[in-house]
Amino acid sequence: MGKEWKRGLGNVRSFIGNSMGGLRGGSNLASWVVAGTLAYFLWVKPAQDLKRDQQERAALAAASDPYRYVEKRKPIPDPQENGLRYGNKNKAKDSES
Repeated sequence: MGKEWKRGLGNVRSFIGNSMGGLRGGSNLASWVVAGTLAYFLWVKPAQDLKRDQQERAALAAASDPYRYVEKRKPIPDPQENGLRYGNKNKAKDSES
């Protein structure tokens, strides 16, 4: 029974080692460092730079015209204007005639 447990643990270690490229020790660590560095410079850093540039452009645009009005959200319509609550839909037509 003890050997089955050790064999199962060995199989798990073997599976993890193979899934990480089959390399052991320093070469495995070095390959992960290289892969992480490449991923950072190819994906993470450009995304951060793009976000920073967009923020700088937005700050410059806001600073160039301080009296510019920017709509932050959609206005909420008045429910009485369309008669959504109490049926005032035809009230304006009745008052005209």
